[in-house]
This record gives sequence, C-alpha cells and structure tokens, in this order.
Amino acid sequence: MSDSSPADPAAPTAVLDVWCELQCPDCRSALDDLRALRERYGDRLELRLRHFPLEKHKHAFAAAQAVEEAMEQGRGWPYIEAVLGRVEELDRLGERFLVEVAGELGLDAEEFDTALVDGRHILIVDADQAEGKAIGVTGTPTYVIGGERLDGGKSQDGLRERIEEIADRLLAG
Repeated sequence: MSDSSPADPAAPTAVLDVWCELQCPDCRSALDDLRALRERYGDRLELRLRHFPLEKHKHAFAAAQAVEEAMEQGRGWPYIEAVLGRVEELDRLGERFLVEVAGELGLDAEEFDTALVDGRHILIVDADQAEGKAIGVTGTPTYVIGGERLDGGKSQDGLRERIEEIADRLLAG
C-alpha cells in the first residue's frame, strides 16, 4: 500500500517499506517516527505499509484486509492511524471495531463489513506476508529502505535517524 507518488516524476525518490500490523503496540509506537518522516520528506519518500499480521494477534489479519479497503476508499493512512491509536479496542472488539472506525472516518462501513466477509483483499495481505518472510521479516515493525532491513520490533531507538541517513543518501542521487 503506497502513501504517495512524487509530484515531479524526475525528482529523486526513496521507498520505505514498513512491515507492520495494526494490533501491534510497537507499530503504534512507530507512528510518531512515520509522521516525522512524512513531514520531513513529503513526496520524496514513498512510504508503503506492508502487511505482516502476526499469529499472536488474532485480529491482525482482518485489520490488514480492512486497511486495503480503506485504501480503496481513499483514506488509508487516516484509517491506519485511527486503528493503531486504539490497539486495545481492536484487541477487545475485533472486526466490529474495524467497521466502526470506518464509519467514524466517513467511509462506507457496510462495504468494510462486506470486504471482511468476502475476503477480497486476502491475496494482497498474503502476498505481503510471503514477501516479508522471504526477506527475513520476523516481527513488526520492520523497515526496509535502500535494501537495508531495520528491525523495530526489538527497539525503535535510533531507527528514525538511521532511516533518515539512508533516505538522505538515496535522495542525494
């Protein structure tokens, strides 16, 4: 899932893949760093959320599908931030919570409910998870930029600075 595309196609860009899941407290902690990176780089850094639902979080797979529906309805990042900001409610309420958040954001909640039942986004989630496993992702959040994998599941300390160093190098072209 992509957040942005460059306004000037000739301008150098960097891609930051964030392997994440919406029931993960560490991913919620990473939100501030992601916001800061988006603010600093704007369209020059393409921020892509990649799904990596962990088995220990029983609603993570449904949440990943819900993100894809939010993207389809044009409100992916607001949805991601709303759900991640309320991980405990997702833990407690499950899919009902995912549909409620859609309604709160003015999205078509009925379509969310239908998408979760018919599984229209499962292949995207499965593909992301398979790719993550293939490159060695074992937990969330994990970042990949410039071919370098950074594990944020153990600690977020210093990761934003490391991502900025790599992004600066890539954008210097």
